[in-house]
Amino acid sequence: MSRLTGPNIQLNELGQLHHFLTIEGLKQQHLIEILDTAESFINPNTQEIKKVPILRGKTIMNLFFEPSTRTRTTFEIAEKRLSAQVESLDIETSAAKKGESLLDTLWNLQAMQTDMFVIRHAQSGAAQFFSQHVAPHVHVLNAGDGQHAHPTQAMLDMFTIRKHKGSVFDLKVAIVGDVLHSRVVRSQIQALSILEAREIRVVGPKTLMPESPEAMGIHVYHDMEEGIKDVDVIIMVRLQNERMTSALIPSEKEFFKLYGLTKERLALAKPDAIVMHPGPINRGVEISSEVADGPQSVILEQVTYGIAVRMAVMSIIMSNAAQLKQHRAEQASLDLDEPHTLNAMEEANS
Repeated sequence: MSRLTGPNIQLNELGQLHHFLTIEGLKQQHLIEILDTAESFINPNTQEIKKVPILRGKTIMNLFFEPSTRTRTTFEIAEKRLSAQVESLDIETSAAKKGESLLDTLWNLQAMQTDMFVIRHAQSGAAQFFSQHVAPHVHVLNAGDGQHAHPTQAMLDMFTIRKHKGSVFDLKVAIVGDVLHSRVVRSQIQALSILEAREIRVVGPKTLMPESPEAMGIHVYHDMEEGIKDVDVIIMVRLQNERMTSALIPSEKEFFKLYGLTKERLALAKPDAIVMHPGPINRGVEISSEVADGPQSVILEQVTYGIAVRMAVMSIIMSNAAQLKQHRAEQASLDLDEPHTLNAMEEANS
């Protein structure tokens, strides 16, 4: 059985999720399935996240080669809520520190009967690279790779928007801050586009904008007040200092003066606009505490919903694997029956 390759590496032969590496290339039906499934894990009366036995007997390995608080913890909670066996490798004390290659680390962990890897890595494309080297029955989830993608973060953001606005469709959304270096923003823009947001704006200095952003179907603003005027959703993102090779802004103080979200600026958006942030928050740099802790902020809700969304992605992938196995068994049965059918037809015609 060959490994998945090509542009649709994250889809199986039935067009279903096999890995979850990026939003790019997925259809609206894939995203809506994730959102609807996440909704099913939330108790409508208490808003608590349910615990279900869907992944009982499955082993999930978390490989975080980059620091993480929210993503790693919510993945671990989600895995346990699905009743999976959860193992999180401490890279600092692993054999990788002794010179073992990443692939050898991966294959050794796979030999421990791992069913799914959740991988966060500083190198763009790392998740796809790993997905091309695991066994066909093993699944890879991207928990953030370099500046490339962070698909589960984008989906929990879409879920949060849908909870408050009913739908992403026809909304005006402004993403403010370091667009150039943010993998979250790349995935958010792709998801917003697939779910048919009315207008996607990016707001920030020219030095923090990608080349030809208009080609991505987004509207660019370098003036904060104009950029957030009359929008339904404001998503603030932090300065990705660890990915900057040189000073791209005069200072954090100057950045806040020009692009920080304050109560006064928030008043320019629609009265019922929501404020989001994927975290970690840098108060006084991209957002004021008054706004971050204010009534229009849904930042902590994003964290909670992240558990349900990650549960949804993992459960869908495992369900798809079971469906594919059944489909292949049915096809194999038909193939075995085909010679007998042909013989019967030949005898009937003789």
